[in-house]
Amino acid sequence: MPGPSPGGSPEREAGAGGRPRGPGRGRRVRFRLPHTAIALPSVREEEQLFYRRLEALMAPGPGGFGPLFAADGWSDLTEDRLLRKRVERDGQGGPPPRPGQEVSVKVLGVLEDGGLVERDPRLTFVPGHGDVVQALELGVPTMQPGEVSFFLAAFPYGYGRPGREPDVPPEAPLLFEVTLLEVRDGPDPQPLPPAARLRLGAQRRERGNFHFGRGDFTAALRSYRLALSALDGPVAAPPGPQEEEELREQRVKCLNNCAAAELKLQRAEEALAACEAALRISPDNGRALLRRGQLLAQQGRDAEATLVLRRALELDPANKVIHTELSRLAKRRSTAARAAPQEPLHGPPPRPGYVGRPG
Repeated sequence: MPGPSPGGSPEREAGAGGRPRGPGRGRRVRFRLPHTAIALPSVREEEQLFYRRLEALMAPGPGGFGPLFAADGWSDLTEDRLLRKRVERDGQGGPPPRPGQEVSVKVLGVLEDGGLVERDPRLTFVPGHGDVVQALELGVPTMQPGEVSFFLAAFPYGYGRPGREPDVPPEAPLLFEVTLLEVRDGPDPQPLPPAARLRLGAQRRERGNFHFGRGDFTAALRSYRLALSALDGPVAAPPGPQEEEELREQRVKCLNNCAAAELKLQRAEEALAACEAALRISPDNGRALLRRGQLLAQQGRDAEATLVLRRALELDPANKVIHTELSRLAKRRSTAARAAPQEPLHGPPPRPGYVGRPG
């Protein structure tokens, strides 16, 4: 019987909440990091104009966004035709963003019922860093400065199967209106105080957890690596003892999450390297010990795996997964010993009934 998978889930922080409905006026919309909560006024000309453009775009009837996925006047940004673009206003003729450049955009986004769930007058990010939904990651690099475009995104390019509590339901398609305000070269890493490094690292790790939860393990891995870069970046001041401990814990969480993502991508060697990096920082980290033991066992390095798992069991004697792994290794050793050929005895063959000399 195969043992438990060494994959597991990333280390995350739980969220909660229900989903408010309605057109989005007169309430607060909570955005997942790196957004902030923005108070929406009851009347705003910008929103009124947006909804007018939306009404002109949408076909009458109960079909929601469905007809738009087959409508003319849109270009497909992906082969699956689940991310589409429609230019509303041409740009100013400048080049689109290049890899590594930083962009600032104005974003408005709605659900099929017209509920406004995204409103950011100036969202700044670097495409490819995994800090925004895939619709923006893939869509904004196709724009010119000053351009205004609609992006129609099925749930894989929005907030995935889980949605986003409290305002985006599971598997919800989204329609974004995006204005590309500015393109500039990406900023050089700046020395940050320890508290800022911790905050940025946590934001990127949580973004990785979001990608992991929606099954985009490549994007999750990218976010975890960016989180490690933030935690290990240049410092403006040396951390105090408590901050140093928090930085160490965050690094270990990110490395464990890297290992989980690598396993989902079927890259066992890279996953093992991430576990070993975590254990160099925290030799008694139970999650890293267990996963390293499982990976060593998969490679047939049973003696090493047994030592690692026994250490994990010392730290967590009640862990059933560790007990199962050790039992599996013991059975495998026993089976291998019974199947091994016996070495021939030297000298003449024994006489009938000979039982040999006691050792």
